[in-house]
Amino acid sequence: MEWVTRAAHYQYSHHFMWMGRPIIQFPQDILAMQEIIWEVKPDLIVETGIARGGSLIFYASLLELIGGDGMVLGVDIEIRPHNRNAIESHSMFKRVRMIEGSALDEDVVREISEIAQRKRRVLVVLDSNHTHAHVLRELQLYSPLVTEGSYLVVLDTIIEDMPTGSFPDRPWDKGNNPKTAVREFLKTTDRFEVARDIEAKLLITVAPEGYLRCVRR
Repeated sequence: MEWVTRAAHYQYSHHFMWMGRPIIQFPQDILAMQEIIWEVKPDLIVETGIARGGSLIFYASLLELIGGDGMVLGVDIEIRPHNRNAIESHSMFKRVRMIEGSALDEDVVREISEIAQRKRRVLVVLDSNHTHAHVLRELQLYSPLVTEGSYLVVLDTIIEDMPTGSFPDRPWDKGNNPKTAVREFLKTTDRFEVARDIEAKLLITVAPEGYLRCVRR
């Protein structure tokens, strides 16, 4: 944890790119997602939170390598024009669709759900607003889309393990973050279990207790 705390001071996760787009993730988690996507071979990857688009391009490139007609669907409350232009001009955009709006908006959820219902294998990644209330609601709304054998990945659960006040300019902190939301969510369902094997292998991750394996329909 000392390493993660010090690395955050230097914005370590901002140092990496995927095919020219900032991905804003730890390399360990990038590799973990590659293994998951190869294992599941999803027809649809839903990600809340687009930022600069690196994750969308990363997922799309893996789906391109796998073959088939898999697509990535990203949603963000604001897609800045320069980021949208860069994503839309990328060679992997052919597998990407973006929706601008809140991940909690009823119309957005309905649109994504209608797409997901036509897919056989759906994987969901939550990486937008990191407050407890927001992530818990995302878990409630998007967990039904995840298919058995796939994963629901909740990023930045590490916030709970970091010193209080590590994010002075953000509304989340220790006691109010994705990990607290995951723990509350798991009390209400038997469809998901924490994939402890992934976390144990990574050692360093932004998502401790955040890799959730769907074990039931």
